[in-house]
Amino acid sequence: MSEADPHSPTAAGPAPEEVPGTVHAPVGSGLLDGAPAGAPPQPGADRPEILVGAAFAGGVVAAMLFKRLLGGRD
Repeated sequence: MSEADPHSPTAAGPAPEEVPGTVHAPVGSGLLDGAPAGAPPQPGADRPEILVGAAFAGGVVAAMLFKRLLGGRD
């Protein structure tokens, strides 16, 4: 048995093929930096509480609509 850590990651498997002319971003970089450059801004990105409130209001309206359509008790 070798002295190396048996739980360390290995480089097993084939190497990925390199395609000329492609640019690879580091894995997970989109999660840390947000949207890629040139992408349109996301609605509510600066005030997420607006999106949460809109989702809650939409859920309440949907519940009232389903109650009316399905004949729920008053």
